[in-house]
Amino acid sequence: MAGDVVFTGGRVFRGLSAGFAEALALRDGHVLAVGRTADVNDAVTAGARRVELDGRVVIPAFNESHMHLLPYGLALAGVNLRAEEVRTLDEVLARIGAAARAAPAGQWVLGRGYDHAELDIGRHPTAAELDRVSPDNPVFIVRTCGHMGVANSAALRAAGVGHNTPDPEGGVVERSGGALTGLFQERAMRLIRDVIPEPDEAALVAAIERAGNHLASLGFASATDMNVGMVAGMAEVAAYRAAVAAGRSPMRMWNVLAGNPEGIAAKAWEAGLRPNEGDDMLRWGAVKVFADGSAGGLTAAFFDPYLQGGTGVFTFPDAKIHALLKLYHEQGWQLDIHAIGDAAIEQVLVGMEMADTPEHPFIGRRHRIEHCGFLTPHQRKRMLARQILPVPQPVFLYEFGDLYIRNLGLARSEVSYPMRTWLEEGHHPAASSDCPVSSVDPFGNLFTMLTRKTNRGTVLGADQTLTAEQAVHCQTWCGAYTQFAEDRRGTLEPRMQADVAVLSRDIFVAAPEDILRDTRADLTLRGGEVIFDRHEALAAC
Repeated sequence: MAGDVVFTGGRVFRGLSAGFAEALALRDGHVLAVGRTADVNDAVTAGARRVELDGRVVIPAFNESHMHLLPYGLALAGVNLRAEEVRTLDEVLARIGAAARAAPAGQWVLGRGYDHAELDIGRHPTAAELDRVSPDNPVFIVRTCGHMGVANSAALRAAGVGHNTPDPEGGVVERSGGALTGLFQERAMRLIRDVIPEPDEAALVAAIERAGNHLASLGFASATDMNVGMVAGMAEVAAYRAAVAAGRSPMRMWNVLAGNPEGIAAKAWEAGLRPNEGDDMLRWGAVKVFADGSAGGLTAAFFDPYLQGGTGVFTFPDAKIHALLKLYHEQGWQLDIHAIGDAAIEQVLVGMEMADTPEHPFIGRRHRIEHCGFLTPHQRKRMLARQILPVPQPVFLYEFGDLYIRNLGLARSEVSYPMRTWLEEGHHPAASSDCPVSSVDPFGNLFTMLTRKTNRGTVLGADQTLTAEQAVHCQTWCGAYTQFAEDRRGTLEPRMQADVAVLSRDIFVAAPEDILRDTRADLTLRGGEVIFDRHEALAAC
């Protein structure tokens, strides 16, 4: 963007420590000046372009610190089964049937987002039910959490899965009366996913661009793909590089390689990919390992049982996951470890503590526990001691909070995702969505942090609510901090990157319900470049 740009007529949120200013000026991709209107005007050139805020607010652009961007981009072209639109089995089948009828014979039909707890049947669809609408095309639909899915009979045949197929380590193939139901949980999903044809590079690049454009329309300029390699292997690394080279990656991407034996971390290492490789448009920072599943799906690992019985699923036995953590830590990667239940968090913390040695110390590495939803005070203390960061998804409470109560009870649900406690203790929790598990819309996350309300109005832990300033801080600066980027973005101070979002209202004085239902991003800049302009505010300057 050529020339200076000035924002006046509203408020500028500089960051949690600095508070608000009257005006903001940008130059050459960075913040030039921020402060009183008169002082900012004195700093810019005579031909500066001006954006009149009319009472709106400017914030640092959002940072989506835990999502699955490429899979989300692919899912945008697939069958949408999200609970806000699909509440009945008949609607699931209608959407799958329509996609199957439109597809060539034998082509896979893929869907994402159903929530069995929200369906009228109160359970997962079955293979037999999917067969009714797609007898010949293989179908695989994935629950909203991403930790389980249902295949139809054509998909089972393609995968060579029968009633005698054993459960893989860390996974469950569900049976009823000895017969397959079609449900695959956790690592058992690989039995189906491994036979789904991989998209080519053109489709992968298009997915990166499609998802990035959508995030830009919501006020994001930075994002993370949390498990690169689980859709198309090393081709995803090539696709990201191609997307950036072609100017088709709208987001600054900080990417995380899929670990686990089925991931690509080992192949990427053999190919020469190293920690922190890249630049501000594409950087490879971490490796992800799964320790357990999801609380909504009854597979997160807990010490105490679910109300329905059982304590969840560990992805690996202790020795195996501890060896993985040690390997990736010593290679120099940040550890981004999925752990939701307290037992899984304990397994991960013990492994991290064992890997923290004088030769390979943890301090300064900013290792992360992803989700980290149901943890104990003692576990928080141990995380602080080694500077291990929580990367939570407050929006889980909005979308799944009532299901947590059903599965775990009110008392355990109320102390989950303790945002205020994390902030007060100095943990720097990076609020995120885990999209496509939950909606990537940042205003749902803001609403949840402000109110702790579920989508049915239940309040879970009112003592953990945040101010609007704290909530924005968690979705901006804290995300940058987890990526070693807080010196470049996450606040609006001179010389910081001009990653800026103009919101449709001043969310710092708005009612939470208005933030949730009727607030949008009007303008998003990445390094001063327009990546979304709802009203063509800068195009008209």
